[in-house]
Amino acid sequence: MNRLLERYQSEIMPAMQAKFNYTSVMECPKISKIVLNIGAGDAVANPKVLDDAVAELMQITGQKPVITKAKKSIANFKLREDMPIGCKVTLRGVRMYDFFDKLVTIALPRVRDFRGVNPKGFDGRGNYTLGIKEQLIFPEINYDKVNKVRGMDIVIVTTANSDQEAFELLKQLGMPFRKN
Repeated sequence: MNRLLERYQSEIMPAMQAKFNYTSVMECPKISKIVLNIGAGDAVANPKVLDDAVAELMQITGQKPVITKAKKSIANFKLREDMPIGCKVTLRGVRMYDFFDKLVTIALPRVRDFRGVNPKGFDGRGNYTLGIKEQLIFPEINYDKVNKVRGMDIVIVTTANSDQEAFELLKQLGMPFRKN
C-alpha cells in the first residue's frame, strides 16, 4: 500500500472530519484522479515531436498516453480538425498516489526559484490545476535525451464540494502552497 494513501486514511481523514464536522467518513473529500496533459502545437508542422512528448509522458507516469486531436480547424495555425496536437494521461488508484507523492516530494522542489504553488489554481468546484514549464523536473527524464523543453498541465480532481475543502485536503497531503 502507498505511504501517502496510508497517511490519508490514518491521519488526514480524521483531521478533515473534525475540521469540517462531517458525520460520515464517506463525506471526506479525496483525490479521484490526476490528469496530465502536454499540448504539442508544433506537432502540426512536425509529427515526430508528438512521439517525443508521448514517450516522455509515458516515462513520467508509467502509463501509455492517449493522443489528443484538434476539435476544430483554425486556418491561421494551419490546423485541421482531427489533427494530433497533444497527449494526455489519466491516473487513478495507486499510480495516482505514487505520482502525487513524487510530484510533491521530488519534482516541485526541483523547480528553479520555487516558493510554492499558487493557491488560486482552484476552479470553484474543488479541482486544482497546475502548470509546469519544463518536464525536466521529473527524475525519470534524462536531460541529455530531451529534444525540446516542454511544459504540461496537471489537473488534480477531488471529490470536495468547495475550494476551501480541496485546499485543506491538498495542504494536508503535502502540496506546498505559496503564502500570500
